[in-house]
Amino acid sequence: MNAIDLTAALTNPTALALTKERIAITTEAARRAGSHLASAAHRPVFPPAEALAALDAFRRPLQDGPLPAHEVLAELDAFGSPASVVSTHGRYFGFVNGGTLPAAAGAAILAGAWDNNAGPSVCAPASAVLDEVAGRWIVDVLGLPSTAVASFCAGATVANLTAIIAARDAILARSGWDVGELGLAGAPAVRVVIGAEAHTSVVKALRLAGFGEAQIERVPTDEVGAIDADAFPETDELTLVVLQAGNVNTGASDPFERIIPSAREASSWVHVDGAFGLWAAASPTRRRLVAGVELADSWATDGHKWLNVPYDSGIVIVREVEHLTRAMRADASYLVSGQGLEPLSRGIQMSQRGRGVEAWAALASLGRHGLADLIDRTCDHAARFARLLAEGGAEILAQELNQVLVSFGDLTDAVIAAVQAEGTCWAGGSTWHGRRAMRISVSDAATTRDDVEVSARAILHALRSLGS
Repeated sequence: MNAIDLTAALTNPTALALTKERIAITTEAARRAGSHLASAAHRPVFPPAEALAALDAFRRPLQDGPLPAHEVLAELDAFGSPASVVSTHGRYFGFVNGGTLPAAAGAAILAGAWDNNAGPSVCAPASAVLDEVAGRWIVDVLGLPSTAVASFCAGATVANLTAIIAARDAILARSGWDVGELGLAGAPAVRVVIGAEAHTSVVKALRLAGFGEAQIERVPTDEVGAIDADAFPETDELTLVVLQAGNVNTGASDPFERIIPSAREASSWVHVDGAFGLWAAASPTRRRLVAGVELADSWATDGHKWLNVPYDSGIVIVREVEHLTRAMRADASYLVSGQGLEPLSRGIQMSQRGRGVEAWAALASLGRHGLADLIDRTCDHAARFARLLAEGGAEILAQELNQVLVSFGDLTDAVIAAVQAEGTCWAGGSTWHGRRAMRISVSDAATTRDDVEVSARAILHALRSLGS
């Protein structure tokens, strides 16, 4: 019970009016969002030219006076909604973008209403607990060591950066160099070993962590982009090894069982970039494709890809928590520590939204079996996609996990452009071993067998039309 009489504050006309407006606008936003979702399946996956042109309505000078919130929302809906990509209805196959599970979408709305800063637990007790539990669940379902600690961040690029910084500091600490005290100038040289097909986000993260090209050694890869274990060099205690779970073009993973044991025996730090491929470990039928991944020291993955939570959501996982907190700790007189490990001491951000809330909701709604089914179902859809396109005369360059890489010969770019313009589905292009290819990623929980079949028909129709 409150000892202070709150009557004046609770009945203040300004406060009451603001609360009433917030409720009205939140309700109106939900209604408009529902209408947007209801029409999604009937719209071209990529917005038409007229919708893109209409975005110029936003490019106006900022007016002097305020606008009513309902007018602002109406303007956003009128011009923003028609120009959004339909990545929520099962026929968007670009960039390994997942959709959003209903529970995760609802959790995002609820967490938005909470509007808590999820960095310090004292600002967001519920978010802090959900962050902790969701992280523990993720470590568990991926079969990673029970000592490992997860932290949510903006995406796999930040997750890779966080892990690489933790690795760098741990490697140097073993050599008696305290980065927190001494900085990097004059520190022992750390060697970095990556695959020739490492994702660009890894290279970006390495650069941000202070590693230049002169310190990076690239190991040759095989025909599907996995590191050639026979070509892997000897490493030592001053080496950071970065491996990959899920090549962005082919879906293939590096041979963890052949590389990690010897690297760790040499006291090297092994990090795995598993933006989407790491989730294969959550499926009993697919985890063989990433066998040995649990032997690493750290991992990075995305929730907004295969877990199907809203953007943005990345997860960094480190085997031993002290390595993470050494690099990420934040101490100040005004910071009040909670009972557990503070989110702001497990990642780069101090102020952050409650990404763990949505991850918790997604995992709670799926359960272990539901998550495994999501992984298996989308992989099966990708395999069916490949079969249908091959039967229609396309050349399948690679198909692993939820990825399909397909060539239409000299017509490849024209087919991609025609498919994107027609609007039944959307897939992007890539270059693989000097050949142009269409890249199909099946990551959305909403994708059905029918979506795959109509999309394959649309792609083959474009091929036939161009070839006739």
